[in-house]
Amino acid sequence: MPSMLDAVVVGAGPNGLTAAVELARRGFAVEVFEAEETVGGGARTEELTLPGFRHDPCSAVHPLGIGSPAFNAMPLARHGLEWLQPELALAHPFPDGTAAVLTRSVGESAMTLGAQDAGAYRRTVAPYLGRWDTLAQDFLRTPWDGLPRDPYRWMRFGLDALPPATLLARRFRGARARGLIAGLAAHAIAPTSGIATSGIALLFAIAAHEKGWPVPRGGSQAISDALASYLRAQGGTIRTGTEVRRLDELPPARAYVFDTSPTALARIAGLGGAYQGYRYGASCFKIDYALSGPVPWTAQEARRAGTVHIGPTAGEIDAALRAAVEGRDPSVPFLITAQPSVVDPSRAPEGRHVFWAYGHVPAGWEGDATDVVERQLERFAPGFRDLVLARATAGPPQLAARNANYVGGDIASGAFAGLQTVIRPKLARVPYATAHPAVFLCSSATPPGPGVHGMSGHHAAKAVWRRLRAA
Repeated sequence: MPSMLDAVVVGAGPNGLTAAVELARRGFAVEVFEAEETVGGGARTEELTLPGFRHDPCSAVHPLGIGSPAFNAMPLARHGLEWLQPELALAHPFPDGTAAVLTRSVGESAMTLGAQDAGAYRRTVAPYLGRWDTLAQDFLRTPWDGLPRDPYRWMRFGLDALPPATLLARRFRGARARGLIAGLAAHAIAPTSGIATSGIALLFAIAAHEKGWPVPRGGSQAISDALASYLRAQGGTIRTGTEVRRLDELPPARAYVFDTSPTALARIAGLGGAYQGYRYGASCFKIDYALSGPVPWTAQEARRAGTVHIGPTAGEIDAALRAAVEGRDPSVPFLITAQPSVVDPSRAPEGRHVFWAYGHVPAGWEGDATDVVERQLERFAPGFRDLVLARATAGPPQLAARNANYVGGDIASGAFAGLQTVIRPKLARVPYATAHPAVFLCSSATPPGPGVHGMSGHHAAKAVWRRLRAA
């Protein structure tokens, strides 16, 4: 082992592991330190309820993972990662027992919105179809990091993406299309009237048509394990169960790369109030279920989907998000649910199922939303409660304890609001660099933001190796 490492990475989430891989592939000596006993961060799989039920404590479905330029440049399939596509990427059920859906077919998806909006939906996504690989390179980066590969579509997407989702919804006449758009935009964990929420909705819709919304066989841990395996194959080292409190606890290195919150980075690296203006957002109340059978959705389409959004109207979805952001208790939550065992039976004992659902709640909220979540589920899947064998609940305090990057339970590691929507963690030409020349940030608090795609780690690694080469 060299006397001095080239890079030490703190945090073995997807971004930390991606940064480590990118550096190791270029011949740098890299060591990763992870506080938990296993790698993974927001991409883990554990038996949270009963033996044989394999749950994803955080992320479960990965439209930006299968479409990630960083992941696709690595031989992750050779290291055990296999993507499984559900028959339908997304179902958005309505009280009448029907549902809007997203599938690989734009035409099929558009028709579920009703004749009055099918054409408008096709026209909305058409400019971006068939160009995912180029668009993903342009979308998933710092906007001012060089020229885009497809300047015309990058500019066009920017014009479509920057307005609030409420404006995008005005292209449609019916409640079905507007509900679908609001549900997609809600992944921003911000009111749908917020800046750039259109971009979130469009990105997830385009991803569904271009790449699908898959789950990894065996659970999200498979992504992290594949990255870790590939890192070791490149000569990198990983040390788990090692919490880092101060920079001087780490071995000597030319660069230190943090897959942590900006708050933790400032504390560990002694950067004082460098990120005191950084804002964290609302949180979630998440329930992982062990079920005796499949969720009894009234809408048949929902039974075939990997992801199901529960919130029938755009107004109801926006009200739920607004309540969370404004600090009010949840009453009728918008739910994002995932049912991985629909496509991967290995996740549960034969005939049984794993299922998760989360609704939005204020940051740091200490209440119990189990009843309001399950009342909302029962609206669209009557008899759901009768199937529950066990449940594991996690509100903001538990989410924050489970993953130190989720400050106050914010699973996006930063509020999607105001200028921070497009400038995170603060205005800088290289947002991965810090005031300390050897210290870098690579978590989802940096561009392009949250999601299991490794692109924050990819871009941070680029900033690191430029610095190391210049030294």
